[in-house]
Amino acid sequence: MTASPEWDLLNKTELRIEQIGLDGADLTEVAAAVAGALGLPAEDVIVIDARDDVLALDVLRSTVDAYRIAGRRAELLAALAGVPGVSVSDATSLCSEGMLGWIASDDGNEATEALDRARVMANQIERTIASRAIVFSTGPEVVSGQIRDTNKPWIADRLREAGFKVTEGRDLPDDHDAIAGALREAGEELGYGLIITTGGVGAEGKDGTVEALLSLDPGAATPTLFAVEQGHGRHTKAQVRIGVGEVGTATVGCLPGPHAEATIGAESLISTLAITRDKTAIAEAVATTLRARLRHRHEDQPA
Repeated sequence: MTASPEWDLLNKTELRIEQIGLDGADLTEVAAAVAGALGLPAEDVIVIDARDDVLALDVLRSTVDAYRIAGRRAELLAALAGVPGVSVSDATSLCSEGMLGWIASDDGNEATEALDRARVMANQIERTIASRAIVFSTGPEVVSGQIRDTNKPWIADRLREAGFKVTEGRDLPDDHDAIAGALREAGEELGYGLIITTGGVGAEGKDGTVEALLSLDPGAATPTLFAVEQGHGRHTKAQVRIGVGEVGTATVGCLPGPHAEATIGAESLISTLAITRDKTAIAEAVATTLRARLRHRHEDQPA
């Protein structure tokens, strides 16, 4: 059986119980009773306030299985009534916001049906987002029109062949903040599931695409394609590397700028995405493909 998904509480973790009687109750037992009724570990629920006839608790987790808490009002009140020093009545009520609001439903079947509908809708939204891609090219020569950008249209066409709905993004300068801002906007605000950039992954000081990704996703995978002599010529870094990370709803792939490497890397990225969304696995697959390309190119050069 497939496990139910965890639903994000979106920081709405407080549960308030009003018109409840408290007379020498052990608040640790109260919290444990609430946790048990909701199918949560005892340590995940604490009492944060108890005064007059109001009891406030906090759920110490960011997600819950909504199916396990929906329609649990009667069970929760019964559990509380079983704690020494606690009394409940017909006037006792539960107050909560967000996902925890499902607890107060009196009809468990109706709550489950509503959750089923919400789950279907969420899955549809997730699939739609995953199919939306945007491609950015970077570099002053592209921004100024000094050279014709062949990367973006090629990658966009290849993505469309793979079933993506594609936007050709604006050209970005070699500027950390501009690149990071474009990635953040696309992944956190515009609902893209895939972002591909080309250019800016080299060892020169102007190359900052991977660093921009790391500023948004410090855990991004950034495998090295090849090492260079740091400090020699314009090399301020010791390696040329690519990057694959996650920003908001999007998987982000930062690929080299030269057309052959950009297209070969994009092909590998797209084919690997069909198998996994794991950023480390994707990055290693793309890096392995590009290393092979670079090695063969070097071997083909005359001595």
